[in-house]
Amino acid sequence: MRAARLIKMVLLLQSRPLMTAAELAQELDVSERTVTRDALALSEAGVPVYAERGRSGGYRLIGGYRTRLTGLARTEAEALFLSGLPGALREMGLDDAASAARLKVSAALLPALRDAPASAARRFHLDAPGWYQEPSTPELLPVLAGAVWADRRVSARYRRRDGSDVERTLEPYGLVLKAGVWYVCARAEARSGGPDSSGCPGTSREFRVYRIDRFTALTLHAPDEHGCFVRDEAFDLPAFWEQRAADFARSLLTAEVVVRVSAAGAEFLPYAVDHAAANEALTSASAPDDLGRVTVALPVESLEVAYGQLLSLGPEVEVLGPPELRARFADALSAAARLYA
Repeated sequence: MRAARLIKMVLLLQSRPLMTAAELAQELDVSERTVTRDALALSEAGVPVYAERGRSGGYRLIGGYRTRLTGLARTEAEALFLSGLPGALREMGLDDAASAARLKVSAALLPALRDAPASAARRFHLDAPGWYQEPSTPELLPVLAGAVWADRRVSARYRRRDGSDVERTLEPYGLVLKAGVWYVCARAEARSGGPDSSGCPGTSREFRVYRIDRFTALTLHAPDEHGCFVRDEAFDLPAFWEQRAADFARSLLTAEVVVRVSAAGAEFLPYAVDHAAANEALTSASAPDDLGRVTVALPVESLEVAYGQLLSLGPEVEVLGPPELRARFADALSAAARLYA
């Protein structure tokens, strides 16, 4: 632990011309007294750490000293490519590796370029979770993330949507963070018949998607030939997720409503309901009437969901069917008219 801290201290001093004891203590998460002891230990080991006294003093390396400890470990190199996702790194337990990688890269840069990481961080930040929800980190995410990076099988207990639990041995291929919710794309051990964790029948050698917050138990297999799996190099995580997300969105649209929308309603319809379904429906809409309105047959998740979505468009949409939804809109708008009379 101390050796890693000493290396980090050298890299920090190598990337900046001068650092105070307070700055080093904050970066290393130790006391200033520990910083003083560490600087003395480095000097005794031959690293030319020089302490400048006074109000504007601090620690620096002298004589153009350059450490050769800038080689990236595998976990550090992998984490570096995710360094624009600080929240995700922290939740996966990779923030320390990413911090070490950034320090090593900064130390290897020319002096004129050492402010590049800080400059980029001031100009770009990715906030993955959606609005109006409190993001939560699944308790078992770090364990599963470790299995993904190491190609390790896991024995898992998973809670399905109906509340029942199933047990599976999984080969976790990749993690996806979608609107603040973590998913794992995995392949389960071969078995015959029966539904999988999502309720689909068939064998389990297909890749499937599991919500990580529904795992109730995870056990990593030993890192041997039986506990590790051979990754299918043809598996493309972004392409797989894009296809499964599109299939999932389409599978939710089990009902249909018929609406007449104004030009403004047609413009905002894709933002009120499923974006792809609305655009597809509008391409096959009727010809505009004398008022510029078009009639659209729109796939929706349910009449209840459609009621809330279409109500947001106000007078720019008229529900034509089914009759029960039209009647519900008529009642709601009559009540609103009385309220504002």
